[in-house]
Amino acid sequence: MEETLIYFIENTLFISFLVGFIFLITALITLKFPPKKINYLYGYRTTASMKNQEVWDFAQRYSGIKMIQAGLFLMLISFVNVFLNPQDEFLQIVFGIVFITAAVIYLFISTEKAIRKNFPNV
Repeated sequence: MEETLIYFIENTLFISFLVGFIFLITALITLKFPPKKINYLYGYRTTASMKNQEVWDFAQRYSGIKMIQAGLFLMLISFVNVFLNPQDEFLQIVFGIVFITAAVIYLFISTEKAIRKNFPNV
């Protein structure tokens, strides 16, 4: 058990766990304290989400939910990796980067699609 824990901590896919945890905490904060007004500092900020207040409010809620999903996915992948135990360090790095990138792309694409579906004039 101790060797598994040490391996998990040293593993480069631990970064996926850390990013997933950060996604989860950020999403919970955003859902609990959403930005009230459109701004350039805090919240889900894209051209579409900043068109008007109604779209902004929707995008904050929707992206928060998607960020929770992406964060949980990244954390789960990190735990699965402990059991798969890939020996090639390069593969660990590649998988970590691929999973994080996929999570971010999922977050943006799904939120932008939802904005276009719910607000066709945007």
